[in-house]
Amino acid sequence: MAPPDEHDCGWKKHADDLSAKLDSVQSELEALKRLLHGKKSERRKPSKMPPPVVEPKTPEQTAKTRTAAQQQRVANMETEITPVAVPPAQCKCPKCGSTDLKVVGKGKSSVVIAYVEAHFRKSVYQRETRACRCGEYIVTAPAPDRVGEGTRYAPSFVAHLVVSKCADSGAQHRLEKAYARTGVPMARSTMNDLFHRAADELRPLWTRMRTRLAKASHVAADETSIVLQGQQSKAYVWTFVTGQMIVYEFASSRSGQTAVRVLGDSTGSLQCDAYTGYNHVTKPGRRTRAGCLAHARRKFYEAREFPEAAEALDLIRELYVVERQAKSAGILGTAQHLALRTANSRTPYAKLLWLGRRIRRAHAPRTKMAKAANYLLANFEELGRFLRDPVLALDNNKAEASLRRVALGRRNFLFVGSEQAGKNLAVLYSLVATCEMHKVNPLAYLTDVLTRIDKHPNSAIDELLPDRWKPPEQA
Repeated sequence: MAPPDEHDCGWKKHADDLSAKLDSVQSELEALKRLLHGKKSERRKPSKMPPPVVEPKTPEQTAKTRTAAQQQRVANMETEITPVAVPPAQCKCPKCGSTDLKVVGKGKSSVVIAYVEAHFRKSVYQRETRACRCGEYIVTAPAPDRVGEGTRYAPSFVAHLVVSKCADSGAQHRLEKAYARTGVPMARSTMNDLFHRAADELRPLWTRMRTRLAKASHVAADETSIVLQGQQSKAYVWTFVTGQMIVYEFASSRSGQTAVRVLGDSTGSLQCDAYTGYNHVTKPGRRTRAGCLAHARRKFYEAREFPEAAEALDLIRELYVVERQAKSAGILGTAQHLALRTANSRTPYAKLLWLGRRIRRAHAPRTKMAKAANYLLANFEELGRFLRDPVLALDNNKAEASLRRVALGRRNFLFVGSEQAGKNLAVLYSLVATCEMHKVNPLAYLTDVLTRIDKHPNSAIDELLPDRWKPPEQA
C-alpha cells in the first residue's frame, strides 16, 4: 500500500492545481500591491564587484566642460547692460589725494539672472489703403501672418499653446488660469480651436515624417493606452522612433493594423516588445524583429525573492556594462562596437539562456520565476539580435521613454475628446518630441513654421522638418 503522501487520485491532482493557481494569484496580488504602493524604480543595490575601468577626467577637463555648459545656458538670454559708476566718495586716491582717476578698460562684469514675468503684447498693424483717382482701383496692405483665417492670435501665441500641452503636459484649465493672471482671459474652447487649427496647418509635416519613417532601416516601436471620450474600450497612442525622428500615431484600438498602416511592407529591423500586434510587419520579407532585454529583466526583477533571479540580473548587468564601455569609447553602432559585443557579450547571454532552462525545470509553470524564464527562452532569438547588429540596442527603452509625455498628459488632461482630436494630438506630439530630440526649442520652431508653412513650396517641405529646420537668422 502506497504511503498517504504518495497515493494517486483525483483529489491530489485537484489540490496541486489549486496550489498552482494560488501561487499565481498570490504573485498577481503582490504585483498589484507593488504597483499601487511600492517603488516604480527597478534599480538594484550597487554590485560589490569593482566598476569598469574608465579613464578619469582631469580637473582641467571637468572645469572646462562645466564652464562650457554654463556659457551655453546663458548664451541665448536677453541681456541688459547697466553701467555702474564708482561712488564719488571712492574717487579719491588715499595715497596722493588726487580725484582725477582714469577709466581702466571695460571694468568688471557681475552677472545677475532675473525673472521677468511672462506677458502678452498686442500688436496693431495699421494697414495702409490706397485708391486710384479714377475710382476704379483700391488696395490695402496685406494682413499680418496668422494661423488660419479669422483669428487674431499670432503664430507665437498658438505655438505657446501647443508647447504647453505637448511638451509640458499641461492641462488647458490650468493654462486658462495662468492666462487670466496675465490679463488675457481666454476660454478653453478658444484654446482647443487654436490647438486643433495648428494641427491642421502642420499635418503635411507629420505626413512627410511618416513617409521618411517607413524608409528608415531601424525603427523602435511601442504603444500605450489613453481614454477616448465616448468609447468604453481604451484607445492607444503608438510611437515609432528612429535616429532622426519620433512619430506618434493615434488609434482607437490596439490592433496591429496600426503598425501596418505606418510601416507597410518596409524592410529593416523593428525593435519592440513581444506584443503580437507587430507580427504583421515582422513577417519574412519585411522587418526583422528585435526584442527588448529590459522586459526580460523586469520579469526577473519582479521575482527577485528567488536566488536565481539575482544570478539572472547579474548576467544582464554584464551585458549593459559592455554597452556603457562602448558609449564611453564613442563607438556605439560601429564595427568596433560589434567586435566588443562579440568578445564580451556572447558568453553572458549564453549563460543567461542556460540559466533560464535550469529555472524552467526547477519551478512550477505558473510561478513568477518560471514566467520570467519562459519569456526569455520564447524570445531568445529576438533578444539576441544585438549580437549581430551593432545598431540595435539591448532594449526598447527609447520608444518607452517617448511615451512618458503621453502618460503625463493622460494624468493631467485625462482624455481626448474625439478620434480626430487624438490624431491632432499625435501630429503635434511628433513635431515637439522630434524638436526635443535634436535640442531645438519647440516654441521657436513652431512660431517660425506656423508663419511659413502656407507659403513654403511643397517640394521643399523637408526644410521645415524639425531635424532639418534652421532658425530664420541662419537660413
